[in-house]
Amino acid sequence: MSLDGARERRVRTGGIELCVAELGDPAQPTVVLVHGYPDSKEVWSEVASRLAERFHVVLYDVRGHGASTAPRPLRGGFTLEKLTDDFLAVVDAVSPDRPVHLVGHDWGSVQSWEFVTVARTEGRIASFTSMSGPSLDHFGHWIKQRVRRPTPRRVGQLLGQGAKSWYVYLLHTPALPELAWRGPLGKRWPGILRRIERVPPGDYPTPSLPTDAAHGAWLYRDNVRSRLSRPRPDAYAHVPVQLITPLGDAFLSERLYDDLARWAPELVRRTLPAKHWIPRTRPDQVAAWITEFVHTNEDGVPVRDTVATGRYAERFGGQLVLVTGAGSGIGRAIAFAFAEAGARVVAVDRDAEGAVRTAEMSRLIGSPDAWAETVDVSDEQAMEKLAEKVAGEYGVVDVLVNNAGIGLSGSFFDTTPEDWKRVLDANLWGVIHGCRLFGRQMAERGQGGHIVNTASAAAYQPSKALPAYSTSKAAVLMLSECLRAELAGQGIGVSAICPGFVNTNITSTAHFAGVDATEENRRRKRAARLYGLRNYPPEKVADAILRAVVRNQAVVPVTPEARGARLMARFAPRALRAVARMEPPL
Repeated sequence: MSLDGARERRVRTGGIELCVAELGDPAQPTVVLVHGYPDSKEVWSEVASRLAERFHVVLYDVRGHGASTAPRPLRGGFTLEKLTDDFLAVVDAVSPDRPVHLVGHDWGSVQSWEFVTVARTEGRIASFTSMSGPSLDHFGHWIKQRVRRPTPRRVGQLLGQGAKSWYVYLLHTPALPELAWRGPLGKRWPGILRRIERVPPGDYPTPSLPTDAAHGAWLYRDNVRSRLSRPRPDAYAHVPVQLITPLGDAFLSERLYDDLARWAPELVRRTLPAKHWIPRTRPDQVAAWITEFVHTNEDGVPVRDTVATGRYAERFGGQLVLVTGAGSGIGRAIAFAFAEAGARVVAVDRDAEGAVRTAEMSRLIGSPDAWAETVDVSDEQAMEKLAEKVAGEYGVVDVLVNNAGIGLSGSFFDTTPEDWKRVLDANLWGVIHGCRLFGRQMAERGQGGHIVNTASAAAYQPSKALPAYSTSKAAVLMLSECLRAELAGQGIGVSAICPGFVNTNITSTAHFAGVDATEENRRRKRAARLYGLRNYPPEKVADAILRAVVRNQAVVPVTPEARGARLMARFAPRALRAVARMEPPL
């Protein structure tokens, strides 16, 4: 993505010119994106292109960066007061009659905290989304509190953040940062970002990077020491605030925001398993959260009422989760559980009506967005088209749940080659297609993810009545173990979920080999009755799946009988084989 299609204008303020770019319909709510250090507005291009479908999106190069001019002299030209002047000049030019929704990353967030806590901006800002950039005033109070009342934990927090802030000390040294950025560091920076942060190539960084970084050193010199030593006592946000915290941020500790509710009364917290440059590495999720937050505040709905309240909302909120076999049973329960946690859900099923119903209910339950897709997972070409569509329209999947499958009962000699093909196509090849297509997208993105494959207790519990089904599920279990080993180094977890008897409609569609239609129908009804008496709800399986992703568990037996069989497989295999010879109830 690039900003080639953007409308540009120049805004004069305080003796400089700011380069301002606009995308989308000016009649829609305005979202202003403020970049950080050592970036230019192009860091937002992926996010901006997504937001422009619904909003009037405005980006500008901070003074001294990109195509904006630098103040002369540089010293004293980058104070937070002057940056606030710039912001107000841009807002007056692009949205004179309507407050804007502000989004900042890194130093764009640092200065935006100033914008939302000073009196002269009241009425000009509708909401603020902050990423990887604390208020210097809040930071100053955070430091003073820990210095005045030290405890081992607080001292550890100070030392930890002090180590993360090593670059701040270097940026205060005279001339050295400018020489480094205009020399070897400026040339190597794109490669460093790709290697360490896994930032994909594109229109960022721009060729102006060395100059931008040299000028931007004054952001630190003009503000950091003065604000940290004398923080404002009245730095309270006068707008709703959404805080997005990447858990792998190498520069900022999560503990910096422990007291933030004191300064931002209307606060929504999000966490993301990613590193610092999330506008480039996770644009789909960032855009989704911004969209949800803007709509919430535009519609006048209380902020907390719209935030997911599920058990794992902080972990999965805004993430993209794809569930196959989501039209009913365990798959539907999985989709609902992720929806309650605030995830965006793609419900996939060969039953179009079932998938649509799951998506509709997911939105009602708490998902900020949910979509239905009709696909037979055993169809390789159809799955390839699905993977291409999902990546292009919704983003790269964060959690993939390969849940679709079918049941088959009958002796080995009663099971025809056609029966074997049908079971293996759905239960094994469907999983292979999902792992290959969506797993590859995760790996290429380089930001981790998780794959969940629904196996079964039948994967390690042999039975004379389930040779084809058990074989397919055993293959899924081993595939999961192998894939887990291969993808571990790329931050992608793989879990195999092994339920036992769960009360779902799989019994109504199961095939019984070697019997006529009348007998098959009788056995289905009896199986459904037995499963109903067992009455283990699919919601418990869904809970186990979310827990497995959070804990990155490898193999998860769910029901008591599944856990018992797992133990027997390890410690009493002869007893398990004896159970396998028993006649099933028919």
